[in-house]
Amino acid sequence: MTSTVPALDTRTAEGSALQAVLLDMDGTLVDTEGFWWDVEVEVFASLGHTLDDSWRHVVVGGPMTRSAGFLIEATGAGIGLAELSVLLNDGFERRIGRDLPLMPGAARLLAELTAHDIPTALVSASHRRIIDRVLKSLGPHHFALTVAGDEVPRTKPHPDPYLAAASGLGADPVRCAVVEDTATGVAAAESAGCHVVAVPSVAPITPAARRTVAGSLEEVDLPFLRGLVTHVS
Repeated sequence: MTSTVPALDTRTAEGSALQAVLLDMDGTLVDTEGFWWDVEVEVFASLGHTLDDSWRHVVVGGPMTRSAGFLIEATGAGIGLAELSVLLNDGFERRIGRDLPLMPGAARLLAELTAHDIPTALVSASHRRIIDRVLKSLGPHHFALTVAGDEVPRTKPHPDPYLAAASGLGADPVRCAVVEDTATGVAAAESAGCHVVAVPSVAPITPAARRTVAGSLEEVDLPFLRGLVTHVS
């Protein structure tokens, strides 16, 4: 877990109990969920295996141990998890080095949160080496804290990453708003007790208690997020 600036005091607007905003990365801020699948297809092709497109919904949004482990088992590829993880991370780094598109509304939302001094964390299942590379495009100054999937005992769908982020910002999880794009990330945030905005990237996500579904980040701004946390549960 890496903090880019000292932990901030909580600041709330009148009528809102919002203390912090916690943002997923792949598929939420950067349009990279498809990149991961492209790299997985490419790596397994080099191993002599063809991936079934239906598996894409199984591996999306999860930790590499789960997605890579599933693909090894599904294909019967003769490669270990550690070796495959290196190949996938290497391939992904090469891919984002060529192009790293932000999701519509991402730059505007980050600028708005920064302008209003909202404590904000980047919380990803991706490894630290990937997060640090992506941060160069997102702007590290937008985040008081970043949490990588290889820095917590259990990553998404477990609550650990979001509990770590809230704790690092000195915030109560029930007074945090989370923005996620996959069911795996939503499950992690909800298990931590946070209010969740789901902006689905690959598979549909349905509304639920403490969960709002938006069509894109262009529908999400600071008043929207403050409106989610109007009282302490």
